[in-house]
Amino acid sequence: MIGVLAKPYDKAVVQEFFELFKTPWDVCRPGQRYDVLLCTADVELPNDAAELVVVYSGRKASCDSTNAASLPRQAKGRTIRYRRTSIPVYGDCAVFPDMEAGMLTDEESGNAAAHIQRSAGVTIARIGYDLFAEIRFLLTAGQPVWSAGVATLEWHVAILRDLIVANGLPLVEIPPIPAGYRFIACLTHDVDHPSIRLHRFDHTVLGFLYRAIVGSLVNVVCRKATLRDLFANWAAATKLPFVYLGLAKDFWKEFEQYPPLEAGMPSTFFVIPFRGNAGRHRNGSAPQKRASAYGVADIIDSVAALNAAGCEIALHGIDAWNDGAKAREEMQEVGRIAQSGKLGVRMHWLYFDSHSPEVLDVAGADYDSTVGYNEVIGYRPGTAQVYKPLEAEHLLELPMIIMDTALFFPKHQNLTVQQARGQVQPILNNAATFGGCITINWHDRSISPERNWTAFYTDLIDELKMRGAWFAIASDVVAWFRKRRSAVFSSKGKDTDVSVDATEFPHTPELQLRVHSGVDRAQDLPIHAGGRHTSIYATTGDSSIAQA
Repeated sequence: MIGVLAKPYDKAVVQEFFELFKTPWDVCRPGQRYDVLLCTADVELPNDAAELVVVYSGRKASCDSTNAASLPRQAKGRTIRYRRTSIPVYGDCAVFPDMEAGMLTDEESGNAAAHIQRSAGVTIARIGYDLFAEIRFLLTAGQPVWSAGVATLEWHVAILRDLIVANGLPLVEIPPIPAGYRFIACLTHDVDHPSIRLHRFDHTVLGFLYRAIVGSLVNVVCRKATLRDLFANWAAATKLPFVYLGLAKDFWKEFEQYPPLEAGMPSTFFVIPFRGNAGRHRNGSAPQKRASAYGVADIIDSVAALNAAGCEIALHGIDAWNDGAKAREEMQEVGRIAQSGKLGVRMHWLYFDSHSPEVLDVAGADYDSTVGYNEVIGYRPGTAQVYKPLEAEHLLELPMIIMDTALFFPKHQNLTVQQARGQVQPILNNAATFGGCITINWHDRSISPERNWTAFYTDLIDELKMRGAWFAIASDVVAWFRKRRSAVFSSKGKDTDVSVDATEFPHTPELQLRVHSGVDRAQDLPIHAGGRHTSIYATTGDSSIAQA
């Protein structure tokens, strides 16, 4: 059991951190002894409160030496090194020049960013940053583009976990990994341009013609496209007048081909509620080119076909991010056409701010999947886990990790296929290490001319299959994480009781209990759903387990 001493201001952050690091914890109570005491409040540490005391602070703490030469030196916005990985620290960061560099090292100075001391049977680990201040930053502001590729929040969890296990203390947790799988994959599609016939020589068509005719030729010269792509794009540009006349197939009306392309892997489609509405930006009206040439009522037959194929229809919102009444109106329109109740949301152009979670929560959205980057791929909140924004009561956030346009669009990274694979591989490796969900956004027309990004997408799906992913629509991914959040730990002597309410979460894999019983030993054991509550008793000193 971990006892936590934190500032009252951090209460919600502490609670959310321990939903992500799903392990037994409690607010530190006077007179109670814990396996681990985690402290971020600058207080005098209770005597004999725990075998391991972990003190997080980016400034001088009460437990620091009174010797001026040994006091920590404070900086801001540092990068620390742990297990050959560079981890950004966004707030205050203390380094300890007189201590031997070991577990954590400041990259710039080479000084220790943590140290461990032992006295009177108690181990004190002094970490040079405020854990909950870092978690707050990640879950609210999010990481800047330059550190997008670092699963920073997961590394904070790993540092704490490794400290506990390395000190020989018992630890049980429910990892963000469904039983029988290695991680989760969620295939999603933003439906922005379901038909080129709806565009009449606007900026969208002019952009298409330039990229199809000129851009394709440049891409072939730069080895970013094949001659087959070039000829396909030139052919599409040539056919465009006949598409308008109804004499040729609309080559952008291909998004219904995703279900057969995905070979039984379910996916989620985010559709725009109303045509011609650019919506609002923070400082007034959004650019007119944000307005879509369609609304969900224009693609009723396609929505029905996707529903029949087992896909999920969700809202690609316009003003839902900043206006509760508009959010309800937009969800009602999509729900009416899709014949669906509670909906998930992803905002068009990824419009979002610090108030958006509360707005969507009050409006009745089940989940949001906007938090991600337009320019790059990676972890804006520092994690691939579903989490609850600090401002929300019910709404959960499914972070978007990989987006096609971030990889290939000329205004973004404009990568070759080989370069894109190089960026995606670390994301896949992190999923195998940390679990969580790789949420992919492949736009509706990305399998059509002039993009032709089909092969990369299908290759990515094949690799996700090979690596052992559970594929699920967005709402099922969120439901699985709700099931995990519903798990409750309680102590019974030396045992830990885990209760899970599984009746509200059908069609999701089982949870599993991970029991650490030594520096290099961990065992994963399924938590079977056998009724409303399932109880697992894990003896924390070893790997034994018995079902109640």
